Amino acid sequence: MAHSQRIVSPGRNHTLVSESGDILTPPKGWAFLPAGDAGITRRVKTKGPTWVVQVKRGRRRISKGIWADAEIIRQAKADVLAKRDTPSYQKQMERARHRRQVRQAAYEKRFFAQVVAYLDFHHRYAGLAVELARKVTEHAVPVGSGTVARTERIPVEKRVEAAVIAWMRHHTTAYDTMKIPRVRGQRRQVRRMLARASVKVLSSYRLGNDIDDACPLKKTLQKTPVIT
Repeated sequence: MAHSQRIVSPGRNHTLVSESGDILTPPKGWAFLPAGDAGITRRVKTKGPTWVVQVKRGRRRISKGIWADAEIIRQAKADVLAKRDTPSYQKQMERARHRRQVRQAAYEKRFFAQVVAYLDFHHRYAGLAVELARKVTEHAVPVGSGTVARTERIPVEKRVEAAVIAWMRHHTTAYDTMKIPRVRGQRRQVRRMLARASVKVLSSYRLGNDIDDACPLKKTLQKTPVIT
């Protein structure tokens, strides 16, 4: 059964603000359920009306939780926890974890191979390509990393390119210590400038040129043994 759902945002003095700008206070007998347990949240939403509290983070809207009848929240928690305590549910979760692990391992392998292909280093630097691909993959691919490698909105080839450039920005440039003016578009402009510099560095390895010892990528990769 469908129930009404209202989108609100935090206001001042423990109030809420509707999408139309009205100041609201939760009905008597309601309680707040923080975000974090999707199973309980879904069950509460099926049992009665809810107010979804969202905040804006850049271009995204993030849910902080929901307001709903306190008794419905209490019962939903009890029902979900009871279900999770059954042997059948535990087996179901174990199978789901195994499937996720298999998918993750396959994606890591595929992503690593795609990074090596994108780098396309001259055979003189094949070992360095493998080492760089390993570092980029370890940083970008883990679940929850929040990197571009975790999105499915763009092709994997684009994810790989973005991940390599992002890794180089943080490890071979002074980006992390730069004092960038808080001017709209300035940080994006700096990133583009550094990306061009990183592409130029990669080009030298692709062409098989002699690499100076001062090369920031060479210096970074030589800090750990090269895996071939």
